[in-house]
Amino acid sequence: MSMGWPSDQQAGNGSGLGPPGRCQSWPRDRLSTIRLPRLPSCPAARRVAFLTVACWLSWACGRGEDSDRPSPPADSVEISTIDGRALAGRILIEAQDGGVLLEHEDGRYELLQPDQIADRERVAAAEPANARAFGQKILTDLPAGFDLLVTKHYVVCFDTSRDYARWCAAVFERLHDAFGNYWRRAGLAVVAPDRPLVVVIFADRRAYEAHAARDLGAAADRVAGYYNLLSNQVTTYDLTGSDALGPDRGRRPGATAAAILASPAAAGLVSTLVHEATHQLAFNGGLHQRLAPVPLWVSEGIATFFETPDVTSPRGWRGVGEVNLPRLERFLAGHYQGLIEKIIRSDDGFRDPDEALDCYAAAWAVTHHLVRTRKREFVAYLDLLAAKQPLETDSPEQRLQEFREAFGEPADVEQAVFRAAARLAARRRPP
Repeated sequence: MSMGWPSDQQAGNGSGLGPPGRCQSWPRDRLSTIRLPRLPSCPAARRVAFLTVACWLSWACGRGEDSDRPSPPADSVEISTIDGRALAGRILIEAQDGGVLLEHEDGRYELLQPDQIADRERVAAAEPANARAFGQKILTDLPAGFDLLVTKHYVVCFDTSRDYARWCAAVFERLHDAFGNYWRRAGLAVVAPDRPLVVVIFADRRAYEAHAARDLGAAADRVAGYYNLLSNQVTTYDLTGSDALGPDRGRRPGATAAAILASPAAAGLVSTLVHEATHQLAFNGGLHQRLAPVPLWVSEGIATFFETPDVTSPRGWRGVGEVNLPRLERFLAGHYQGLIEKIIRSDDGFRDPDEALDCYAAAWAVTHHLVRTRKREFVAYLDLLAAKQPLETDSPEQRLQEFREAFGEPADVEQAVFRAAARLAARRRPP
């Protein structure tokens, strides 16, 4: 593993830089107005919501001849906006009319229309801040009372107990190492992010929902955590009530972990943390590019492949690719012929409250099967998706064709996936 960002006790800088953002010149009609489509929601789940909510940007056109144009290096710029903001970062995409997709120095994305920009100046790239200074800047955007925990690869901003934050951070770090090791051994070139990964943990649901409403709107009360593609942050809240467990002082190491895992919310808590953190790792480690047209069955399939908890272990999570029993049961109960082709062609089912759980289950089932039985082809397919650029679009026909070229006819894959799922379920039934 490459060295990550220094903890509170360590010094130095994170090593390994991900691929630089590419600055593309796009036709005038390609960077006009954007809208955030309706966010997916999960119908009154009987356990902690596993739904991941990310921000999708609608793009008004498909691929054109310009999309293959070589891209110059990303620019570091300072931008003054009409409303008096001073912004600094690098331009990832620029339209011919002057609109830009800006990556801020803290990793946030913002799309600026031409009439929002008063002035801009190309500048030398700023030296990256150390992890603690980086985290302190994140704290300025959060309510009063938040504290900071810096680990090797993460900055965790929290206003619950420090013990709970430490336990969550330990889960993130184990996942980080397992994620990188797993995909590197599979043949993927996993890269180290060029800044710490940010996780925000609220002490209670009310404060979390008030904050999350800015990103999720009305869906904020239906999800227990989410990864935001624009902010690049995972946000969640303390599901166990550990903020009420008492002062940290004098507590035995491991006591908090035992209390957390004894909570009825433990399985859902671990699954939510791992699921959302897996998205963050995939979009920062080179598997996907943020705002690129990555099919949701792939991104959600990978997240559900990693999310399975182990509440019998003090660590809460320790395995990759374990059978995800809730997803397996849902897939077998809700499967119908053509479901897998449907999620290959379109993401719409993931955003439909009546279909979302079945689509997530199908994403897990097909990903688990392909990774277990056709890993080489799956890795090649991930390489194909990793090359897709932000704000491109793929038609349903293109998505289907790329799947066929990688794995064959969806109907044949679906039969194999269903048979494999039925065998897994049979092995778990009591004799």
